[in-house]
Amino acid sequence: MAVWLKGHLAIQPFNRFMKVFWKIIATGFGSGYSPIAPGTAGALAGCLMLWGLRLVFPGYFSGGWDNATGLVWLILLFFFLGVKSANELESEWGHDPSKIVVDEMVGVWIAMLGVPFSLLNLALAFLLFRIFDIWKPLGIRKLERLPGGWGVMMDDVLAGVYSCVLLHVYLSFSAIK
Repeated sequence: MAVWLKGHLAIQPFNRFMKVFWKIIATGFGSGYSPIAPGTAGALAGCLMLWGLRLVFPGYFSGGWDNATGLVWLILLFFFLGVKSANELESEWGHDPSKIVVDEMVGVWIAMLGVPFSLLNLALAFLLFRIFDIWKPLGIRKLERLPGGWGVMMDDVLAGVYSCVLLHVYLSFSAIK
């Protein structure tokens, strides 16, 4: 059904579609609806998505800096989709509700930047990211105060950066790669 608004045809089904689209993105493909630890569920969804992408596109998601291009594009795409989806849903859900977990997905992907891909490294990235995301030390909490979707996303970006740095330090001194 279409209605006329101020001389323009507004297509209500498209608006409903976009609202559903933003909810799918914001909730990490539904993982944010988890009744227990939705942030952890979102980060796990990010790990599973990265694992699946690695299986389908090994040249772009096999880890290390030589193959980081696909991951960088994925991070950028979902970062900006996350900002937009949080902005679109803020009037309905409030600022940074627990069901918005696209930020956790992006954060765990950042933690894996340049890291050789293995189940152990993915688990370490997940663990480090969740520690930084929950405790929010070293300026992470301050970034939550940014307006709208920027505040939703940026604290997890910084948690991912700290996790990535620690993981690279660990791997540089470890025999386990």
